[in-house]
Amino acid sequence: IYCVIGFIGAFIFSFFFSSDILHFLVLPFKWGTGQDVSLISIKLLGVFLVKLKIAFFGGLFIGFPLIATQIYRFVAPGLYKHEKQAFLPYLIATPVFFILGASLVYFFLLPVAIKFFTALAGTSGVALMPDIEAYLDFVMMLILAFGLCFQLPVVLTLLGQIGILSYEQLKSGRKFAIVGVFIVAAVLTPPDPISQIAMAVPLMALYELSVQAVRVIDIRRKAMPAPSITG
Repeated sequence: IYCVIGFIGAFIFSFFFSSDILHFLVLPFKWGTGQDVSLISIKLLGVFLVKLKIAFFGGLFIGFPLIATQIYRFVAPGLYKHEKQAFLPYLIATPVFFILGASLVYFFLLPVAIKFFTALAGTSGVALMPDIEAYLDFVMMLILAFGLCFQLPVVLTLLGQIGILSYEQLKSGRKFAIVGVFIVAAVLTPPDPISQIAMAVPLMALYELSVQAVRVIDIRRKAMPAPSITG
C-alpha cells in the first residue's frame, strides 16, 4: 500500500513538472547538434502521451527509494543479523549504479549518438525532424538499458557473497563474459558502433570490478575461522 501511494504521489509530481523534465531530457539533443531543438508531434495525443510516459518514468525513479525500503522491511524479519548487514549495502548500491549508467547515457552517449545520426542524415540530404514521442522512447530505452546493465557488479557481488559464484568461476568465465557483453550491447543500443562500444567498455570494466570484489569476499571467507563443533 505504501509503495502504491508513493508511486502515485511521485507520478502526480512528475506529471506536474513534466514540461521541465522534458526540457531536461532534450538538452543532450542540443549538445549533440549545437543548435536549438525543434521536435514535432505527428499524433494528436502525442504530447499528452509523452507527459504520461514522463510521469510514469519519473514516478518509478522518484518512488524507488520508498519501494526498495518497503521491500527490505518486508524481507528483513526473515533474515539473520549478518544477512541484514550483507544485504543493506546492495540496497544502497543499486540506485547508485543505476544513476551512474543513466549519467553515462545523458552526458556522453546521447550527444555523441545524436551528432552521429544528424550528420548521417545531413550527408543523405534528409532534413531531420525528430518526433517527440519517438525521441523520448529512444532516451528512456537507453537510460533503462544502461541503468539495468550497470547492476552487473551488484548482482555478481551479491551472488559471490551468498556463495553461488566464486572468484575462480568469474575469472575462468571472462572470455564468455566478453562475448556476452558485446551481444548485449548490440541488442540494447542503437545500431551504430559508438553506442555499442560505449556500453561494452563500461560493462567489461564493471565485470572486472565484480571479479575483484568477489576475490576479496573469497579471501575474507577463507580467512574466517571455521566454526567449532561441540558434542
